[in-house]
Amino acid sequence: MGVSRQVRTKATLPSLPYAYDGLEPAISEQIMRLHHGKHHATYIANLNAAQETLARAVSSGDVKGSIAVQPAIKFNGGGHLNRKHSNLSRLSICTDTDAIDSLFWENLAPVGETTLGSGALRDQIERQYGGLDGLQKEFGAALASIQGSGWGWLVKDAKTGSLKIVTTPNQDPVTGGDVVVLGVDAWEHAYYLQYENAKVKYFEAIWSVINWDVASKRFSA
Repeated sequence: MGVSRQVRTKATLPSLPYAYDGLEPAISEQIMRLHHGKHHATYIANLNAAQETLARAVSSGDVKGSIAVQPAIKFNGGGHLNRKHSNLSRLSICTDTDAIDSLFWENLAPVGETTLGSGALRDQIERQYGGLDGLQKEFGAALASIQGSGWGWLVKDAKTGSLKIVTTPNQDPVTGGDVVVLGVDAWEHAYYLQYENAKVKYFEAIWSVINWDVASKRFSA
């Protein structure tokens, strides 16, 4: 497949599996409308524009132009993929912008809709962290350590099958073959209108809206 074909694929805004007010009180309707309808939509628009710029540069043999647009593709592509796709390590920003499962949006669910039931994921969490409380404590510490904007991830190690907590800066996705079990957006637009500078409260509250059914399926895939 040539690059000129890759860059023609357009990203689209995924529908949410719940209403904008469906995650309250953990995440307000106002934040969800802004985060999904404005921020995510902007990443998509900018990604599509950057892809078109790349297509023109490739078509005309403009090597400098092709190189110059890569940061925009990386940033806006990451902003889209981190919210849309369940296995980032297997995706190409240029070819898979409309691939299967949503990531951030689908690893959330209304309060009380799902629980961490018995199964492989719960067993692994208990082995490594002593239970959900231990995971939340370590994950929260990792999120709080992020300087500026970024993401926190619970991933399944591709080689060992064990869980690990990782963070990435800005909109950088998880790479290296590890499978994302769940992700938490630590950008200010994900919490500031509701929690202001008390981001630790957001990091605590988000556990009440984690979709454990989706997380368990990702871990067992």
